[in-house]
Amino acid sequence: MTTITAPSASPGAGTLRRGVLSRVADRAGGGLVQVVLIVLALFWLIPTLGLLVVSLRRDADNNSSGWWTFFTKPAQLTFENYSNLLATGFTSSFWNTVAITVPATILVIGFAAMAGYAFAWMEFPGRDALFLVVIALLVVPVQIALIPIAKMYGTLGIFGTIPGVVLFHTAFGLPFAIFLLRNFFVGIPKELLEAARMDGAAEWKIFATVVFPLAKPAVASLGIFQFLWVWNDLLIALVFADTGSQPMTKALQSQMRQFGTNVDILAPGAFLSLIIPLVLFFSFQRYFVQGLLAGSVK
Repeated sequence: MTTITAPSASPGAGTLRRGVLSRVADRAGGGLVQVVLIVLALFWLIPTLGLLVVSLRRDADNNSSGWWTFFTKPAQLTFENYSNLLATGFTSSFWNTVAITVPATILVIGFAAMAGYAFAWMEFPGRDALFLVVIALLVVPVQIALIPIAKMYGTLGIFGTIPGVVLFHTAFGLPFAIFLLRNFFVGIPKELLEAARMDGAAEWKIFATVVFPLAKPAVASLGIFQFLWVWNDLLIALVFADTGSQPMTKALQSQMRQFGTNVDILAPGAFLSLIIPLVLFFSFQRYFVQGLLAGSVK
C-alpha cells in the first residue's frame, strides 16, 4: 500500500507570512494611535477655540447663545471686545507681566545652574547638608512667607514694585530649579570634566563651556516651567503688586463685576494672556521633551 504524504511547507513560508502580518498590524496600530492622538488633541483644543470665539463675540450674543453658533452666524465675530480691553489700560499690564516674568526666569536659571553645578561636581564643607536644606525648602508653602516678606519689603521700600515681585518669584523658584539642574548635572560623564581639568580649565570655564551647553534640554524645561508659573501667577501679584505694577492676572481680576461676569473683557484678556505661553511651548517643545527624558536612559 502506497502512503501519500502532504508536501511540507517551505521553512521560510511561515516566517514570511508572520512577517507580513506583523508589519500590517504594526502599520494599522500606528495609524490607529495617530488617529486617537489627533482626536485627543482636538478635544484639548476645543476650550481654546471656544475662548477665542467668545472673545470675538459681543456680550449680548454670548448671553443669548453658545459660542458654537458662530459656525452658522460668522457675522457675529468682531474685534470690538479687544478694542475695549486695550482702552482699559491692559497694554501696560501686559508689559508689566513681561517685566516680571522674563527677569524672574533668567535669574532662576542663572543662579540655579551655578548652584546645581557646585552641588554636583564641587567639593566643599557641608555640601550634602546644604543640599538637603534646599530640598527641604521645596515643601515650604508660599503663603507662610507673604506677611514676613511684605514687612521686609515695606522696610526696604520695594513693596508694590516690579523688582519686589521679581525677587519673590526668584527666591521661591530656586529650590526646585537647583534640585532639577543638580540631578541633570550629576548624569554628565565625569571623564568630560576630568579632561577639561587636565587641559588647565578652571571650574568657571568648565561650567560655561562644557556643562552648561550640555544642559540645554534641562534648562529649556526649567525655563518653560518657571515662565508659566510666573506668567500665570495671581497670588503674588495680588499681595506685592500695586496698580502701577500689576500684571495681567491682577488686571483681569480687577475687571470682575460684582453681580455678573465681565465676559466681554475677561475673554479677550484671557486669550491674550494665553498666546505667549502657547508660542513659547511650541517653540521649545523639542527641548522640553528632551529635558523630561534626560537621565532616563544611560
